[in-house]
Amino acid sequence: MSTAALDLHACATARAAELPGAMLTHPFGPDWDVFKVRGKVFLLLTTVTGSQQAILKVEPLDGEALRSEYSFITPGYHMNKRHWVSVYPDAKLTPQLLAELVTDSYRLVVEKLPRSQRPIDPSTFG
Repeated sequence: MSTAALDLHACATARAAELPGAMLTHPFGPDWDVFKVRGKVFLLLTTVTGSQQAILKVEPLDGEALRSEYSFITPGYHMNKRHWVSVYPDAKLTPQLLAELVTDSYRLVVEKLPRSQRPIDPSTFG
């Protein structure tokens, strides 16, 4: 395996684009790619801090575990620090881990939608 960091934005965008009902929006301007499902944010991508980052929703305990295990995962930039994490490029970040984080964030957002608006069943998806 290469020691070069993967293209975080390309990998996260590819996974988000596969998710049912996901839409790319730019509510904060061209420097932010914001993926939503039924109008609710599940992924933000930006380079405003000088480096690529993906901001994803997490369960609070999962967020704590991820931050303690991976140096490239930090509290969510400009978001609720318990419920969101920022992921940065790193040689140890695998496409599988990033895809799993994007999927989990999507599923957490879908769980909060009224049943009639859910594009998937969050208990069985992914």
